[in-house]
Amino acid sequence: MVSHDRISRLAQQIGDRLQGASQAPEEVQKGIQQVVKGAFDRLELVSREDFDILMDVLQRTRARVEALEQQVAALEAVLDTAPARETTSASALALPEEPSAASTREPNQEPGPGASADDANPEEDAGAGESSR
Repeated sequence: MVSHDRISRLAQQIGDRLQGASQAPEEVQKGIQQVVKGAFDRLELVSREDFDILMDVLQRTRARVEALEQQVAALEAVLDTAPARETTSASALALPEEPSAASTREPNQEPGPGASADDANPEEDAGAGESSR
């Protein structure tokens, strides 16, 4: 807050200028002092010291935010390039599968001459394996 000395000095200066008023200068000075003090209180002013402290905190906070933004940008760049490298290397290593004879056969088609009776209906085998678990 504004110190009472400053308010008193301001009121004194105003009082000095109003020497010719009909009331006593002390009463005018006290009235002006109350008016000025009330106005300053409503303005919610801060001292220069508090202002300087807050400005210092703000500058440090801004610097920290900028540093964190740079770190986030660097991490995002790493994440953006990492999946592309993994996908490229994984697709380069993957070999295409050759279709098996059973998968190319029509569903109602009879098995070939070398196939056993169990190969005739692979869906039944899959169901039987699940129920035995």
